[in-house]
Amino acid sequence: MRGRKGCIMETAKATAAAPAAEEGLQQAVKHDPAVETAEEATEPAEADINELCKDMFNKMAVYLTGELTATSEDYKLLENMNKLTSLKYLEMKDIAINISRNLKDLNQKYAGLQPYLEQINLIEEQVAALEQAAYKLDAYSKKLEAKYKKLEKR
Repeated sequence: MRGRKGCIMETAKATAAAPAAEEGLQQAVKHDPAVETAEEATEPAEADINELCKDMFNKMAVYLTGELTATSEDYKLLENMNKLTSLKYLEMKDIAINISRNLKDLNQKYAGLQPYLEQINLIEEQVAALEQAAYKLDAYSKKLEAKYKKLEKR
């Protein structure tokens, strides 16, 4: 069995050889275009993190302020649109009331004219009957005239 001292020595030798092997591997990888390499992430200094956090919170505050302002403006726009719509509906209501009033007036005038319109219809019917009688009389007189001319020629 090996002693503790021998194990430590072998470990030291392997540790010393590892950077050399790693360097050779890195050289081979750098020249191979198909292989991607990664770099070790290092933490920024404590002061940088604080500055970055402050910057992030300031930018987040500006962003949220903008979002809230946009939302507020949207609500103001909706409020104005609702007011305008309300005014338009009031105008339409007034127009509908005027139309209704005018329609009632027209119906009353029509009701007042109804007896005269009935008389006109009655006169029209009588004129049509007279016209038919006149056509019949004309046809009869033409027959009589034809008979008279026939009798005269004999």
